[in-house]
Amino acid sequence: MTCADIRIRNPHPKDLAPAGIAAFADLFCGVGGFHYAAASLGLRCVFASDIDEACRAQYQHNFGLRPAGDITGVKAHHIPDHDILCAGFPCQPFSIMGDRGGMKDSRGTLFLEILRILDAKRPRAVILENVRQFSTFDAGRPLAQVLRGLQTLGYDTDWTIMNALKCGLPQKRERTIIIGLQDGLHHFAWPEEESTFRPLSDILEKTPDRRHYVSAGIYAKRMAAHSPAQHPAIWHENKAGNISSHPFSCALRAGASYNYLLVDGARRLTPREMLRLQGFPENFDVIGNDSQIRKQMGNAVPVPMVRAVIRSVLHATGQNTRTR
Repeated sequence: MTCADIRIRNPHPKDLAPAGIAAFADLFCGVGGFHYAAASLGLRCVFASDIDEACRAQYQHNFGLRPAGDITGVKAHHIPDHDILCAGFPCQPFSIMGDRGGMKDSRGTLFLEILRILDAKRPRAVILENVRQFSTFDAGRPLAQVLRGLQTLGYDTDWTIMNALKCGLPQKRERTIIIGLQDGLHHFAWPEEESTFRPLSDILEKTPDRRHYVSAGIYAKRMAAHSPAQHPAIWHENKAGNISSHPFSCALRAGASYNYLLVDGARRLTPREMLRLQGFPENFDVIGNDSQIRKQMGNAVPVPMVRAVIRSVLHATGQNTRTR
């Protein structure tokens, strides 16, 4: 089964939380990538949490559920029982775009909050997501710490690297995915990769607002520095100033330069285009300004990627799914 076999087909937000087959908790929820993925399979969200106020407002607007704030201030017994715990715990301490403080960064130790809640609630499964570099950071010690923590609580664990580009999205976004199952891994299989991805032309707006275009000077400088091999393309400038172009986007990043990714060297991605690159449905309502959406999508999880993983976890634990 590939990611494409179970791709979301634009469910309406009002229909995303029926009395489902299983309940899930959504920690470090952002604007709801895990929520869209899980709810489209019939799961019901019983708790969400994120420290960012703009994310909480966006989440509530689209799902009708107000996330709690800082998870360190939430007592475990206040969290409803759930079958699956999903968490895209903070990636900045491990990202190549962050300061790479790792577990020395206070955000790097927030995984201990996940363990605290798992210890109290004991869901049947846990699904965690972080940047690719998490698997290799500090010779793999943080990853080993996470796996040991889950195993100490009785979860059988596995992990892999998944790429949004291999899940049908025109974005090269590699992520470390970790799963833990109480009932063993005998029936679990990672989703198969896809050989094709959605054409970039499908996600680009035809008449984007002029505010997204760079200045004439920046455009002329880009054109002098690079000759693209294809059109349309996303031009990518790395930290060394080198420019390349691809028929897909490099990973969206919350803290990168506004001109880090440009469509044909001429303009920035629009909020709707960034949402599409992450696999969010068309009826996701955008509130907030461009800067907030850029940050939110830079931190978001690709929806088809985690949906495929959730589906595999549900099958492994003997639970049915309701595909929308």
